[in-house]
Amino acid sequence: MPELSQESERGRAVLPFGAAEVRGPSMVPTLQHGDRLVVQYGARVGPGDVVVLRHPFQQDLLVVKRVAQRREAGWWVLGDNAFAGGDSTDYGAVPEELVLGKVRFRYRPLKDGQRSPFTLVRWALSAVRPVLSDRSASRRLRAR
Repeated sequence: MPELSQESERGRAVLPFGAAEVRGPSMVPTLQHGDRLVVQYGARVGPGDVVVLRHPFQQDLLVVKRVAQRREAGWWVLGDNAFAGGDSTDYGAVPEELVLGKVRFRYRPLKDGQRSPFTLVRWALSAVRPVLSDRSASRRLRAR
């Protein structure tokens, strides 16, 4: 499951936006290990949105998942990589108060050794992307 660096908690009270770093494969192909995220704290979330939340059983651990649907007990969240696990299929619906914010952008840092002009241009064109809502999340939920 993607664990996020705790830097996303710093400055949360001051600004509604923060940064986080993805650790792990559960959101592949949308997010890769090492991607950086721009998170809007307190944003309204809905099905298909990628969110940062506290793990229900280990609340000092921040995770990133996609909201599949609203249930009576909270949000049902899934990873985009069905083989990685670590989502609501393991721990059930996530209470509303554990959902911290909505992921707005992801950016991939420049890797060591990427210094040629061609590589720099290619990186610049693909490094920053908005993280869009995937409205097909509920279909994936029904397929599981």
